[in-house]
Amino acid sequence: MTTAPAEAGRLSFVTLQQFLNQLPPLLRMLHDGGSGGRLLRWVEPSELEDPTPYLPEGEFLLTAGLPFLGDGGTPARVDAYVRRLVAAKVAALGFGIRPYFDAVPDVVVDACRQHNLTLFEVPESLPFAAIGLEFSQLLETDNARVFRQLAETNRQLMRAVLSPRPEHELLAALVQRVPVWAVLVGADGRIRARGTNAGGRTAVDLPLLAPMLERLLSGRGPRVETDSFDLPGSALVVGHPLRSTKDANLGALVLGSDVPLTPAQNNVVQSAVGLLELLVRQRTSGSLAPSQLATAVLLHPESLTTGGTRQVNGLKDLLAQSLSSTRSAPMRVVQGIIVEARDWPAGDGPVRELLQWRRMLDTKLVEITDYGFAAVTRLKVDDALLADVEKLGWRLVVGEPTELAGLSAAYQRATSLRSQVQRSGRSIRADDVPWSVTGLLGREAGILLAERLLQPVLALEADRRHQLLEVLRGWLGENGSWDASAKLLGLHRNSVRRQVGVLGDLLQLDLNQAQVRAELWIALQYADGAAAQAD
Repeated sequence: MTTAPAEAGRLSFVTLQQFLNQLPPLLRMLHDGGSGGRLLRWVEPSELEDPTPYLPEGEFLLTAGLPFLGDGGTPARVDAYVRRLVAAKVAALGFGIRPYFDAVPDVVVDACRQHNLTLFEVPESLPFAAIGLEFSQLLETDNARVFRQLAETNRQLMRAVLSPRPEHELLAALVQRVPVWAVLVGADGRIRARGTNAGGRTAVDLPLLAPMLERLLSGRGPRVETDSFDLPGSALVVGHPLRSTKDANLGALVLGSDVPLTPAQNNVVQSAVGLLELLVRQRTSGSLAPSQLATAVLLHPESLTTGGTRQVNGLKDLLAQSLSSTRSAPMRVVQGIIVEARDWPAGDGPVRELLQWRRMLDTKLVEITDYGFAAVTRLKVDDALLADVEKLGWRLVVGEPTELAGLSAAYQRATSLRSQVQRSGRSIRADDVPWSVTGLLGREAGILLAERLLQPVLALEADRRHQLLEVLRGWLGENGSWDASAKLLGLHRNSVRRQVGVLGDLLQLDLNQAQVRAELWIALQYADGAAAQAD
């Protein structure tokens, strides 16, 4: 008996040979009809003279020989019986020994040989029920395997969609899992991507596909076209139309094979068709809201604040289509800064990053920038999401809530905080930042400022350093008033004047200048941190 070669990763049902391999070695083959590689649909016992009206294609029929008793055992009646089984595409016949026959009648063997129907002798020790149970268990196991393969295949197809060349990668994944060649054709009739099957066979020449493509690209609705060519791998060619949401033609996926696909394989094909349709819709007739919004704001920035009610409402509608979260939630500007190596494979390019941030922030308004990315979202960006982003090696500036008219100002405020994230390596929420000079400057930059301006004082012994810094803080706090600062510090005004003069000499600064005093006042807010680092 010939068997079909095992194909790794191929999705199919149980074959006759696979089933026979699971049975005890009690069945005796009396004739090999070459059906070992055929798909076996079910095992069915029947003692009807003509069971074929009740048999689907691919059955393993079992009989104890009741139809062949009496006149049913004449050569003509047996021959007619076998011919009907072959016409119904029965995969094999199993003849059970006893209670009616002690051996398979020669007339049955002769008829099976003449019409090339696979025939087995089933001993009395192997009940038909046991054979049926074994097949159902094997089918259940095979179904579980197919489901696992389908899940893995769908994951592979989804990974292909996120690749830099999604159409090409998706076709490559499809032909790896399903024994077909594939070609993706655009709405203009030109080939956009190809996939070669495991045998190395490619699509038939485009001129041969022209009639099918004309039907696919000129029609409307989800109609599948078929054709056949006398070429290797092209006995069955199927064209799947790719349509827009308004039923416009966006292209077609054409597949070729020498044999019909199994239901599981067709499931993979339908998944691929759906993903390809999604890709071409996004590329050719996808959501225009983000680009329309950007164009409106670019050409008419005044519309955000001074536009009429209709114009502002139009912008709000475009914004609602671009932001996936609830329309009532306020917006936030989010800026992302890369601080570590990316967690996804190198070479995936900006498209992968763009899709990543669109998905995580639930928005289409994402821009890839030189520092990382900027986005507008309605998400609150909670601690869990922030932790997920930081695991990928990124840090965020999360802006405060705002409405449409305040987006530009919110973006500027987020931008002013970005340097803090870059210096500290920590994410920042604008809601947590005091909007003052010290708040915007941040601790790291403040300590750097203090180290630069106050370095000669910070280099002194701790007691002398502390004394001079207290005098400087008190004098600046009292706006340079000698009497008020002397009273605050508990010193004579001449002592305050003398020590301020010492500070001016040490720092080599003119303490009478307002800008110098302002910078020193800010630096003093971080003097303790700078002193701790100096120690």
